Formats: sequence, C-alpha cells, structure tokens
Amino acid sequence: MNEELDLLNPPSTDFSMLDYDCAYLPGNKVRMNYKYVSHASKKFATAVIARGWRRFGKYFFHPICNGCNECKSVRINAADYHYTKSQKKAIKRNADTRIIVQNPTLTQAHINLYNKYHHFKHRKDGWQHKNISHREYHENFVDGAHDFGKEVLYVKDDKLIGVDLIDVLDDGISSIYFYYDPDYANLSLGTYSLLYQVKLAKILELPWIYLGYWVDGCKAFAYKPRFQPQEILDGFPHVSEEPVWETWEKPDLS
Repeated sequence: MNEELDLLNPPSTDFSMLDYDCAYLPGNKVRMNYKYVSHASKKFATAVIARGWRRFGKYFFHPICNGCNECKSVRINAADYHYTKSQKKAIKRNADTRIIVQNPTLTQAHINLYNKYHHFKHRKDGWQHKNISHREYHENFVDGAHDFGKEVLYVKDDKLIGVDLIDVLDDGISSIYFYYDPDYANLSLGTYSLLYQVKLAKILELPWIYLGYWVDGCKAFAYKPRFQPQEILDGFPHVSEEPVWETWEKPDLS
C-alpha cells in the first residue's frame, strides 16, 4: 500500500506561473499549476492524466485560472469508436504513408519540420512563432518520456512529414502534440494521426484516448468533437479522489 502511495505521490517541485494572456479565449488570463517530476512512473502519469493534467517533458500541469473554468478534459472511447466517411477517406489517402512508433528522438529533421509547421501556422492562423532550439525541443518532447512516452513518425517519399508525441498509459493513450509538413496537407495528417491512435489503443486493448482540453468557442479545438464517442471531465480531482467522467454529446458544429 505504501509503495502504491509513493508511486502516486513522487518527489516533485510544485509551483505556478504568473498570469499571462490566454491563447484560447481572447481577453482572459491564464495561470498554470505545475508539478516538476524527475522520475515519474507510468502509474503516476496514468493517475494524473485521468484527472485532467497534461504533460510536457518532466512538467505535469493544469490551469488554475481566476474566475474561469472553461478548460474541460475530453477523452475518446476507443473501443466503441465510430468512423465517419471523411475519416475513412483520410485512412485511404495514407495507404502509402509509413508509420514508425519508437521512443522520442531528436534529429535535425524534427527541428526543421517543427519550425516549418509553426511558421505555416503563424502565417495562416496568427500563431505566435519563434524557432525552437534543440535544447527546448529536448526539454519539451524527449526528456521525461521514461518508459511510457513515444513518438509516432509519419514518413512519405523517404521524408519525415509528421510527428505525433504520445504517452502510452495503463488505461489509454494521451495525445501530447502533433506537427506535420504543410506541403502534405492533402493527406489530412492531423485526422489520420488521431485515427492511428485509436487503432493503436485497440491493438493494445486500451479504452481511452486522452485529447487534452476542450474550450467552447476556441477555433483551435474545433476538430475534437469530430472523434466520437467521447467523455468529458470537469475539474482536476486529487489522485485520492475518483474522477467523474460523463458522456459528452457531440456539440452542434454548424
């Protein structure tokens, strides 16, 4: 019992950042609660992700914004997943796309693709953009992966065209971050990568895909309800409390 409690409460440095502008809701301010864990176990990561936390590198975090509770956690029911016609077409378009699942790595191809994608999003959607360094990339996407963090590489024409960072947990797959080559936008790689997560979860007999947050009215999250069925969680319960996930009906996307 004590060993289990230790796994759920590893040594950590806990802190919060000063408020900054919210990227999801213009005019709002964000405050994040962080837990820096040098040696996180899969059991700990599973417990906190199921309770609304997210992970980048060795940092686990969730929002604690003053006067705002718009960030709701959502997860896909992989076992009962319903494919739409457009999603089936995305799978067919990627018949020749090669997939590699491995521990997270850092190459110049990763850096070039990451920066190319973010430059494209800066021009297209007004994202803030600064080229990422090797140190920053390693800290965010390679460090802290331990035995559960993986990368899914998408390769076409002998070229890296997409990278999906995920955590393979005890009860599901947690989506961390995905970026792709905009020159291959016709392949719908964002959709295809999530569908591959569903396929991988089925192979591993894992019930859930943790998608991160849903914020009503946020354009960046508009794609999430297209992957059904889903459940939604309000709040961030402590690891000693059971999270109460509820069936989430698909909102009106018209």
